[in-house]
Amino acid sequence: MAYEIDYSEFIEINDNRQNIRVRAARSGLPVLLFLHGGPGVCDRHLVLANHSGLAEKYTLVCWDQRASGKSYSRAAIENGVCLEDFVSDAEFLLEYLAGKFGVRKIIVEGHSWGTLIGTELAARRPDLVAVYIGQGQLVNGVENEKASYEFCLAEAARVGDKKALELLAGGAPVNGEYPTHKAMMVQRDCLTRYGGVNYRERKGLVKSLLMPLLKSKEYSLGDVMRYARGALALTDILWKEVVGVRFDEKVKSLAMPVVITQGRHDYNTPSAIAEKWFAALDAPFKKWIWFEDSAHSPADEEVEKWEREVELALDEIAEKFPLK
Repeated sequence: MAYEIDYSEFIEINDNRQNIRVRAARSGLPVLLFLHGGPGVCDRHLVLANHSGLAEKYTLVCWDQRASGKSYSRAAIENGVCLEDFVSDAEFLLEYLAGKFGVRKIIVEGHSWGTLIGTELAARRPDLVAVYIGQGQLVNGVENEKASYEFCLAEAARVGDKKALELLAGGAPVNGEYPTHKAMMVQRDCLTRYGGVNYRERKGLVKSLLMPLLKSKEYSLGDVMRYARGALALTDILWKEVVGVRFDEKVKSLAMPVVITQGRHDYNTPSAIAEKWFAALDAPFKKWIWFEDSAHSPADEEVEKWEREVELALDEIAEKFPLK
């Protein structure tokens, strides 16, 4: 279909050049900002391929975060980055989008690492966030890695994978941090093969991340190279802050409607931890949506259901709360 608004642009965010991708069927719609995971794992190609149906009712904005994808630069890495940089960038972007599209507030959707930014953003700027939507919600970094590692051990034992058990032995995370980079990669490889990341199609990292990028028109080959450099660097730089997250202690209430879209089989950000936080969270509206055939990314694993459920939830919210 033809979109009245359909463009990519670079903007200066806190003295750093970053790229956003915007799509909407017409002007005047509420704005929905997607915060990708990783850090550094941009997903505009998946959002636009799978969920442009939402552009009928919302202005979709995909943002390649600082040092990520099209926004990657060597200087951004060399100058150093921290979680606060990303939250501050997101604040700037919300203000920019509000002014550009003439709205007071923005709907914010975060996936995985994006939930760190999104939850911090929602807690800090209720004046700018209309709704918070989480997917692969991270709550407590230490508990997260402990449960994820124990899932891999249990699955390796269940299927009799002696090699995996040997590789996992001695590589348990301590306070969320693995003893070596190799130990972390072993755990993540097992997590992927045992369905804790993608439940139905248990692809390796190359097939699940690289191939969709290479097939997409959203990223050139040069963009893909920059994407890879950013993703590899940012994980190492930011991991201490990722596992330092304690939303169960720090964020016990949010002032806007909250929707969590969680895969039943997610052991990347184990759903039981997110569900416990959500149950205790105080918010004016809360909705938890299970995806029975998904793990970490229901928006990609159950495409039609995720889009339908998000649209229904936003319709329900719009009856009582302004979305723009």
